[in-house]
Amino acid sequence: MSRVPVLTILGSTGCGKSRLGIELARRFSGEIISADSMQVYKGLNIITAKVTEEEKKMVPHHMLDILDPLKHNYTVVQFRDMAIPIINDLHARQKLPIIVGGTNYYIESILWEVLMDKIEIEKDDQLGEKNVSYSKKMKIELDRSTTKSNEELYEELVQVDPEMAKRFHSNNRRKIIRSLEVFEQYGVKHSELLKAQRTAGGSGLGGPLRHENSILLWLQCDMKVLEERLDSRVDAMVETGLVQELLDFHQRYNEQRIKSNTSADYTKGIFQSIGFKEFHAYLVLPEDEKQEKKGQELLQKGIDDLKMVTKRYARRQERWIRNRLLRRSDRQVPPIYTLDCTNLDQWNSCVYEPAVAIIEAVLRGEKPVQKPLNETVENEKFTDSSNEERHYCRICDRIFIGHHQWTIHMGSTKHQRTLKKKRKLEELKKFEKLENEEELIEQMIEESG
Repeated sequence: MSRVPVLTILGSTGCGKSRLGIELARRFSGEIISADSMQVYKGLNIITAKVTEEEKKMVPHHMLDILDPLKHNYTVVQFRDMAIPIINDLHARQKLPIIVGGTNYYIESILWEVLMDKIEIEKDDQLGEKNVSYSKKMKIELDRSTTKSNEELYEELVQVDPEMAKRFHSNNRRKIIRSLEVFEQYGVKHSELLKAQRTAGGSGLGGPLRHENSILLWLQCDMKVLEERLDSRVDAMVETGLVQELLDFHQRYNEQRIKSNTSADYTKGIFQSIGFKEFHAYLVLPEDEKQEKKGQELLQKGIDDLKMVTKRYARRQERWIRNRLLRRSDRQVPPIYTLDCTNLDQWNSCVYEPAVAIIEAVLRGEKPVQKPLNETVENEKFTDSSNEERHYCRICDRIFIGHHQWTIHMGSTKHQRTLKKKRKLEELKKFEKLENEEELIEQMIEESG
C-alpha cells in the first residue's frame, strides 16, 4: 500500500488554508483539490475568494472554474463523483492529494464512504432498474411538505420504521421526511441502514473511511483576531471590485432569465454564496438611485452584513469540525493535527514547519512527534445521536430527544415546579373525594336510622 496519504486542510474561512495548501503542494509534489461549493463556478473570483491566476500557476488545482453558474447547479454527489477519480489518479502517480476548502460536507463526501449509494446500486442490479430519478425524489419531498402535517408524517414513520420514529420529535419535519424518503428510495428502513453502516465500520453519519491513510490539518486562530482579519478581508474585496463583480453577474443573470421567461431564484447554485443576499437590495436599485443617499446606505449595509455573516460562517465551520469530527464517539476519524495561525508573522514556525514535519513522518511510515488532537479529547465525546431515543414527560406533556436533554429537563426548576403543582392538585382531589365519601356515609346512616 502506498504511503502517500490523503491530506485535508480544515479551518474557518480566512485562516490561510489556500496558502498552506500551495506551500505543501510545492514541497511534496502535490496537487490541490478545491472542496468549495462556490468555487466550482466560473467567474465571481472575488466573492468566492478564489486563488489568483499566479497561485494557480504554482501548483495544479482541480475542481475550480468547471461550471457556468448561469447554466448549472452543482450537488455534493456530483462533486464527490468527480473528485474521487482525481484522488485515485494522483495516488497512482505517487502525487500527494491535498483537499482544501471551506465546504465541510464536500470534504466529508470524499473522506467517508456513503453506503446509501451501494444499496441503491444493489437494488438496481436486482430489479434491472435505472436509479431513482432526482425529479421523483424531489416530488416525494414536495408532496409531503405541502400536503401532510407534522403529526401525519410522524404517524407514517411509526408505521414504516418504528425504531427510527423513537429517535425523533414529531415536529422534526425535515428528519422525518428524510427517513421516509430513505425507505421509499432504497426499500430499506433508515434504522436498518444505520445499523449496516456501523457494522461496516461506519457511524450514524455515514460509512467507514474511504482512505485509511488520511490526515487532517486544522488551522486554528484566536476568534477575535480572526474576526478582525475577516473584516479587513471584506474591505479588501470591496476595494478590488467586489460590488462591480456582483453587478455584472446580476445583470447577465437577469438578461438570461428574461429571455428564457423564468422567475428569479436566489436559493440555488452560485446565489447561495455569501454576498448575493446581503447586497440584493442595492443590486436591484435603478442606476440613478445607486448613487443617491438611499443607494449608498444600502451599499454600506450590504458591506456591514457581509462582514457579519462571514464571521458567523467562520464560527459555524469551527462548530462543524468539533461536533462531527472531534466529539463523535462512534466515527472513524483520521488523525487531526492543529496548527496555530493566529500570528501571521510566525507562520513558518507555527504552521508551515510543523505541517512539513507531520507529512514527512507519515511518508516515512512513522508516527509524527506532534500528537493528534483527537487522541486527547476522549472525555469530550458524546454518543451517536442517531441512537438516541425520545422520552415523554407526562408531568409537563413534553417530548425530549436523547438522554442528555431528558436529564436536564428532569432536573430543571420548571419541571420540579410543575410536579409540585400536580401533586398538590392530586392531594386536593383526594381530600375532596374523601369529604364526599364521608358525607355519603353520614347520609346513609341517617337514612337507615
